[in-house]
Amino acid sequence: MNLPNKIKIANLPTEIREIKRFTEYMNLPVKLYIKRDDETGLYVTGNKIRKLEYIAAYALENGYDTLVTCGGAQSNHARTTAYVATFLGMDSYLVLKGEKPPIYDGNYLLDKLFGAEVEWITEDEYTDSIEEVFAKVEEKLKKQGRKPLIIPEGASYPLGMFGYIEAAKELKEQFSGEKIDIDYVVSSVGSGGTLAGFLVGQKIFGLDTKMYGINVCDDAEFFKEKILFMFDEFKTVYPDYVDGLSFSKDEINIVDGYVGEGYGIPYNEEIDIIEKLAKIEGIILDPTYTGKAFYGLLDQIRKGTFKEGSKILFVHTGGIYGIFPQKEKFNF
Repeated sequence: MNLPNKIKIANLPTEIREIKRFTEYMNLPVKLYIKRDDETGLYVTGNKIRKLEYIAAYALENGYDTLVTCGGAQSNHARTTAYVATFLGMDSYLVLKGEKPPIYDGNYLLDKLFGAEVEWITEDEYTDSIEEVFAKVEEKLKKQGRKPLIIPEGASYPLGMFGYIEAAKELKEQFSGEKIDIDYVVSSVGSGGTLAGFLVGQKIFGLDTKMYGINVCDDAEFFKEKILFMFDEFKTVYPDYVDGLSFSKDEINIVDGYVGEGYGIPYNEEIDIIEKLAKIEGIILDPTYTGKAFYGLLDQIRKGTFKEGSKILFVHTGGIYGIFPQKEKFNF
């Protein structure tokens, strides 16, 4: 199957690594592996670049000169979009929610280093009227003679889904080549696009494993509905790729209960797991996505959600720069 054009920016395929020392230390009754999508590149590190490789090709082919997207103050997607724009010789415009930080740090520091123009809006504006904000930004940029491409949050829309459709194909090839029979693939869910792409790719390429997501905001029901909507949208835009395929809500496995006080707000148990994994395996999770999801995975292993003796692959979707603004949470 021929996927759409993309521009190669990421270092792919990413490594699959068994974390034996950590598994033994935690006395887990499973074999635990990590897919190192945090190693897609020094500046682009993380899952968003897989999606943006396809978006970048579309932008160049259609004459866009400004990439516009949105996210939180420490958005990995916004930072990666800013990098890709600079890499392509384009401009970037980021709509970020919350208050402008008093100092440049983490992803926001990189946003500015990559030359992004940043507009700050309130949490309510972001939740209730981001489409209206996008429309105003688009109108403003067009009046300046620019041609902006609007990219939704997390690049979680049909074109962006190809990043993890392709990743499902990559997993199948790695499982076969490395002779690993993975029973479960688990990832964090923040905007839904990564899991949606995985689920579509699983069906297209016949990837024999169970997919699970652990949400870091909203709740499981919200994301099940969103992923179903995204599949229907994908089917409308790219019918040839999913001819004869269907989805039901029961096929979408999302484990709830690890959001804590809210998106981007880490809690003590999560920080403790981030520290342990870093010290034992040299792998650093982030406090917004992978820290919560990995803590949730360990908790679910202890609760028996995943069968004893199974092989579980956790997808590390990156986000290392988000750890720096949370440095006060760590007590060494």
